[in-house]
Amino acid sequence: MYRVCGCCGPLRPRYKRLVDNIFPEDPKDGLSKSDMEKLTFYAVSAPEKLDRIGAYLAERLSRDVVRHRYGNVVIAMEALDQLLMACHSQSIKPFVESFLHMVAKLLESREPDLQVLGTNSFVKFANIEEDTPSYHRRYDFFVSQFSAMCHSTHEDTETRTRIRVAGIKGLQGVVRKTVNDELQAIIWEPQHMDKLIPSMLFNMQDSEDLDSTPSGSVSQDGEENPAALAESCFRELLGRAAYGNMNNAVRPVLVHLDNHHLWDPNEFAVSCFRIIMYSIQAQHSHHVIQQVLNHLDTHNKNTPRARAGIVQVLLETVAIAAKGSVGPTVLEVFNTLLKHLRMSVDFELGESSRRNSSTSVSSGRGKESEERIVQNAIIQTIGFFGGNLPDYQRAEVMMFIMGKVPVYGTPCHTLDTVTSGFKSKSMAAALPSPFLDPLFSISLMEDSELRQLVFEILHNIIDRHDNRAKLRGIRIIPNVAALKIKREKISKQDVAFMKKHGQQLYRHIYLGCKEEDNVHKNFELLFTTLAILTIELANEEVVIDLIRLSIALQDMALANEENMPMFIRCGIMALVAAYLNFLSQMIANPPFCQHVSKVIELRSMDAQHLLPEHIFRDKIPESLDKEDRLLYFQTADMAECLAGPGYNAERLSVPYVPQVTDEDRLTRRKSFVDTISLQVDIVSNCLPDKVDTTGLEEQEREKRRQVMEKFQKAPFEEIAAHCESKANMLHDRLAKIFELTIRPPPSPSGVVSISSGHTQHQSVPVYEMKFPDLCVY
Repeated sequence: MYRVCGCCGPLRPRYKRLVDNIFPEDPKDGLSKSDMEKLTFYAVSAPEKLDRIGAYLAERLSRDVVRHRYGNVVIAMEALDQLLMACHSQSIKPFVESFLHMVAKLLESREPDLQVLGTNSFVKFANIEEDTPSYHRRYDFFVSQFSAMCHSTHEDTETRTRIRVAGIKGLQGVVRKTVNDELQAIIWEPQHMDKLIPSMLFNMQDSEDLDSTPSGSVSQDGEENPAALAESCFRELLGRAAYGNMNNAVRPVLVHLDNHHLWDPNEFAVSCFRIIMYSIQAQHSHHVIQQVLNHLDTHNKNTPRARAGIVQVLLETVAIAAKGSVGPTVLEVFNTLLKHLRMSVDFELGESSRRNSSTSVSSGRGKESEERIVQNAIIQTIGFFGGNLPDYQRAEVMMFIMGKVPVYGTPCHTLDTVTSGFKSKSMAAALPSPFLDPLFSISLMEDSELRQLVFEILHNIIDRHDNRAKLRGIRIIPNVAALKIKREKISKQDVAFMKKHGQQLYRHIYLGCKEEDNVHKNFELLFTTLAILTIELANEEVVIDLIRLSIALQDMALANEENMPMFIRCGIMALVAAYLNFLSQMIANPPFCQHVSKVIELRSMDAQHLLPEHIFRDKIPESLDKEDRLLYFQTADMAECLAGPGYNAERLSVPYVPQVTDEDRLTRRKSFVDTISLQVDIVSNCLPDKVDTTGLEEQEREKRRQVMEKFQKAPFEEIAAHCESKANMLHDRLAKIFELTIRPPPSPSGVVSISSGHTQHQSVPVYEMKFPDLCVY
């Protein structure tokens, strides 16, 4: 008779007995160290048994999780961790699969302690460098599970924080395990980045301290800070991103900011992109800038404040980007910014026109002011961006801005910062005609602040030796030598520039002096302009031209044929005195200095209102004393002082007369004189051909003389009837001018049209644009 033994313990495989022995009878006693050493020695000695050991541990762990024997679960994971650290062989691959399966079991559990336990084991595994890569292992589940833990909404605050910290650590482990493994490049794919990045941003956003650093990942009470850990992981991920992965890394950031409406206010958005720019490799900076620009393009119909928030983020990225790292497509960047600037202006004009026909005035003004916020943000960004460019690119950008933004005044604010610090050896390169002509057109606008900006832009470009600070403030300088003015000998290129553009400069200074809305600052900038021209560009011929200009200004103020306010007349007199005092000392001509000093001395005693120190503070008289010649600078006396070698003093006897062009009427609102001039032009076209109109200057003068004679001698009824017959023609021309003034011409960036109460954008190709003849020059 045979008996069967029911106890087969001794027949169990050795690896199972070794695994069973590490579990004590009471789980509170923890892992048996001596038995764990035996198991480890066995695994190292017989690596082919590792997969079976792992499978058996996984089986026990699954059973203990179901039965809520969490003590044994902890022991099992500790044993797995030690085996992983001790074994580095080809046979570890199947064991790793069992390990990851057990980690997944813990993460799927609803118990926070088990989730944290599983995460800690995964992090230890992530820090192990495997000898050979894995061809089939994927981490999709772990990315999803750790991302879900990052968004934990557990009702207990402390527990919620523990789960979120564990989720962030898990994601950091996934990044470290996969980002350097070419076989795991799949981690950079959108489906993973769309979970990784928002999980980090969610925890960074939840922090009160946006400027927390990785060193502050542990709070004072010992609790780990999810925001600091998330930022550390975010920085590590971006620092490992290659060029081809930048799109997938930055796009989820922009989407997250959109979904959570974080562009207005945009403090968190700015903080995120600061982290991005400081974390990525420097050569990738231009790629981030391009990403933000593209995002701005796709969100051009967002609220003004949201668009302004995006632009301000762009400014931060540009400010951090190293000089020269903004990429080769510099003009494309400016093109995008200027396109949005023009669109913002279009939006503002559209709102303004609707406001005029609507009863809701307050809401329209609010919308308009918000568009100004967008415009200011774009202008500031363009200026800062331009300031980081080399001089040769900055010159191209200045012309680009003037050509792309036809809205008068808008380019000035942009160019003021673009030209700051501009240094060019040649004025012809710094002030080419395509840039100079439209800039001077703005200087004729009836807006004193715009005219101030034009002169400040000129100062930025012309002042190559940084003398502006020494010349600030219009005044009689007693000793110019004490200012220690820096200057160099005038180059041949600059002499040629003044021969070509000098009269244009003088003309706009002359016209700028007599603007009725000039204030103290306008005269200060005019004085600085004349002084800088003298320092940088004045040879003997230019000096004579500047003196002729000064005398013409003095004569204009005395004659007052245009009925200028007394403040403007006295301001011009003070400007001439201040400048001639500066010029006389710069050319170091003693007789000339003596004449100027004598006039200034007499004014200080008898006519202080003609000096800059008093005109802007003291009471202004009702009239000027034209009879006292000693109070004014005399052409004959100055010509005598400059007689001799070097100066062609005979040219001083030729009065300076600025050439008046159609530009004056096109770029300004019509005054009474402009309207009469326009009427004279219309009438002249209808007179009989008494002279041969060949276009010569003498014939044109004769024609105009006849027109003026007709207006002076003809009966009033005849002139009135003639003007009435041409009223329709005049009204048509004015209507065209007003239409161009209110509604800007079409541009490739698109125009705004209003139909059925909806705003529509219509793009017009450049080759199909029709420009009015008067607007093409």
